Formats: sequence, structure tokens, C-alpha cells
Amino acid sequence: MTPAPAQTVPSAGGFLSRTEAWLDARGKGAWIAAMVLGFIFFWPIGLAFLAYMIWSKRMFSGRNSMMSCNARRAMRTTRSTGNAAFDAYKSDMLRRLEEEQTAFEEFLQRLREAKDKAEFDQFMDERAKRRDDDTAEA
Repeated sequence: MTPAPAQTVPSAGGFLSRTEAWLDARGKGAWIAAMVLGFIFFWPIGLAFLAYMIWSKRMFSGRNSMMSCNARRAMRTTRSTGNAAFDAYKSDMLRRLEEEQTAFEEFLQRLREAKDKAEFDQFMDERAKRRDDDTAEA
């Protein structure tokens, strides 16, 4: 009989890092909304949010905060579990998912390009028809 895995109680740092990741996933707007709500309810909380956003460069970074969140997520997923078979399965599955994501993004790009081309062709046809109508009336 194998023992049950030990349950860990999340520490305050765990809660804060989960909250930070949650806000990062929602973007800069979520950080700003949290800061504004902090100012509304208790101004030192809003000030703390503002100071943290400036200190961590979230206020002026654009996509960098999302990339660092993705980098942290990638670091967590590459950690070894100690089970070689599972680690091989996990890395193979992650590789296949990344390939599928890339293929889907390429499909979406081709779809956008086809839509743009159809709209442009329609515009050119309407323009040519308008020009023909104008020359016929003159």
C-alpha cells in the first residue's frame, strides 16, 4: 500500500504569487483595476499596488509582464517529476501541443489573409462597377 501524498498548506507567499499570476493572466487592465479598487477601499492598499507595479515594471512594460508569466509557466512545466516515463510522456505531449498551436495560428493567419483578399476583391469590383456606371451616364 502506498502512502497518500503529503498535503501542503499554501503559505502567504503562495497566495500572493497565485494572485500575481492571476492578475498577469488578465493583463495590465486587471492590475490597474486592482489598484483603483485599493485606493477606493483603503488608500494604502492602492498605494501599495501602485508602488509594486512601478517597482516590478508592470506599469510600463507592455507585453513583458505576459512574457515573464509565460516564462515562469514554462519553467514549472519543465521540472522533473522523478518518473522518467511520465517525464517523457509529458515532454512529448507538450511538444505536440506546441506544434498544434503553431499549426492553428498559421491556419488563422491564412484565414485572415483570405478574408482580407475577398474584401479587397469585392472593393475593387464595386469600384470598377461604379466607374463603368459613371462612364455610361456621361
